[in-house]
Amino acid sequence: MTGKKSHTSQPNKRIVIALGGNAILKAHQIGIVEEQLENIRITWDQLLKMILKGHKIIITHGNGPQIGNLLIQQEDAHSTVPAMPMDVCGAMSQGQIGYMLEQVLHNLLRANGINRDILTVITQVMVDSEEFAFKNPTKPIGPFYNMETKARYEKEKAYIIKEVKPGNHRPFRRVVPSPNPLRIIEARALKHLVDVGIIIIAAGGGGIPVTMDSKGNYHGVNAVIDKDLAGEKLAEAVIADLLLILTDVEKVFLNFGKPTQIALDLVQLEKAKVYQKEGHFSPGSMGPKVEACVRFLEFGGKEAIITSLDKASSALEGTTGTHFIP
Repeated sequence: MTGKKSHTSQPNKRIVIALGGNAILKAHQIGIVEEQLENIRITWDQLLKMILKGHKIIITHGNGPQIGNLLIQQEDAHSTVPAMPMDVCGAMSQGQIGYMLEQVLHNLLRANGINRDILTVITQVMVDSEEFAFKNPTKPIGPFYNMETKARYEKEKAYIIKEVKPGNHRPFRRVVPSPNPLRIIEARALKHLVDVGIIIIAAGGGGIPVTMDSKGNYHGVNAVIDKDLAGEKLAEAVIADLLLILTDVEKVFLNFGKPTQIALDLVQLEKAKVYQKEGHFSPGSMGPKVEACVRFLEFGGKEAIITSLDKASSALEGTTGTHFIP
């Protein structure tokens, strides 16, 4: 790497790690528990190196496939048991994935002679009900529908359903808002847990989106928060030194997919903002990840990294990945 020196080689960092979907369930898999546990074992093999080096790690993760399956189960069983709303399904997925992450890590730590407490925190994230995202839902969730089911659910459940796969026999899917995360409700408790040395898993799936009414009461809403932007809020909450976003590519590219594409190694904050304005990062993939890095540095974070899961340890040593610095 060239340019301003990275902070990653320094020991004993407080690191928030945002796991991509491939860390738990790969695209070609059907989602049985055994598959997910094996993927998690591979993930923890990478992250265990950070723990052994004395870093304090805080984990957040996606939940797209898991909550999608839960919503399908809800609909298939609606005539037998009452369906739960999306915010409750989000809480269910946080518990489900957190349990698997905890169990695998506990076994790995014990095998390495380490006794550490691990805790999953069901996490709520405040959003603004007046945000434009609630007037223009764009995030597809749950099963695909045919025209008949689309019409029925729009009438019976007031779903907003859009065509997402033209030409398919079931081209329609429900869409929900994807609002901006404002703050984590459990922030103070999460920081305390990290301070005393507990490995925490929090803000899974972007957190459970909640709003506050005029009386100060919280209410869950049918929405999905981007997991990387929520992960950045988690990094703020625990006063992390480093935000590490793990995805399916080793580095971020300019002109991605074009003959002129260029891999980025070390990017200063102001330059990252220029690249954003130039439209280099797709809103549906790399855009939110880069935005999370920018927000973390603006908050006062020392460094943010985007890289692939299998390169996590190398990126932390500064030999690969895209590093964002102030």
